[in-house]
Amino acid sequence: MNVSFAHALVTGGATGIGRAIALELANAGMDVTICGRRAEPLEKVAAENPKLHAMTADVTDEASVARLYEEAEAARGPFDVVIANAGIASSAPAHKTTLEEWNRILGVNLTGAFLTVRPALKGMADRGRGRVIFVASVAGLRGSAYVAPYVASKHGVIGLTRALAAELLKKGVTVNAICPGYVETEMLEESIRRVMEKTGRSEAEARQGFAEINPNHRLVQPEEVAAAALWLVSDAAISVTGEAIPISGGA
Repeated sequence: MNVSFAHALVTGGATGIGRAIALELANAGMDVTICGRRAEPLEKVAAENPKLHAMTADVTDEASVARLYEEAEAARGPFDVVIANAGIASSAPAHKTTLEEWNRILGVNLTGAFLTVRPALKGMADRGRGRVIFVASVAGLRGSAYVAPYVASKHGVIGLTRALAAELLKKGVTVNAICPGYVETEMLEESIRRVMEKTGRSEAEARQGFAEINPNHRLVQPEEVAAAALWLVSDAAISVTGEAIPISGGA
């Protein structure tokens, strides 16, 4: 698969989907800056491929993102590809969801996604080429109980995807969202632990419960999401923009 871009940013690059995407792009020959809040796990991932470069940043902090761009682009050139992957989730009935929790989830998942990509947009448009990918969720395509802030944030990400795609349509820049179902990641492990604590189910039972929410009754693997990201970055996907692509076993 031909990839003609040189430098990518992947947020939330230390674990799960972010790590898998970063490795996929690095294996395709790109320099990839991975970021997150904690240096140690980022550096561990960066050690897996010399094309990976770890930097700490907080996607909810405008100044932190600006510093990331300044330092990474000075070292490796402008970002041709930006993948806004950082995200968080929690679970509670809507009537028990505090404003603080609502703001926390939307701050990372939606505002953080916007702050991640905004600094790249003008440069991509001026150069006439670029790729923006948001890692959203099937929760951005449908309703789901007990995760109202998460669902709202991911619907917002898909709206942002479509808005930016329309804005950049004639600029040589594509903007798409990938919408996974339940993926076997560290975030899922946290959800499994919560189910075990609240219901008394075994780990195997809790895991199977999440797998069965995906229509094909299997958990998506991070590498499957990474393969879709690589295709969207490739020259083959130049005409794909404004799409929300489910990777969910048929949801």
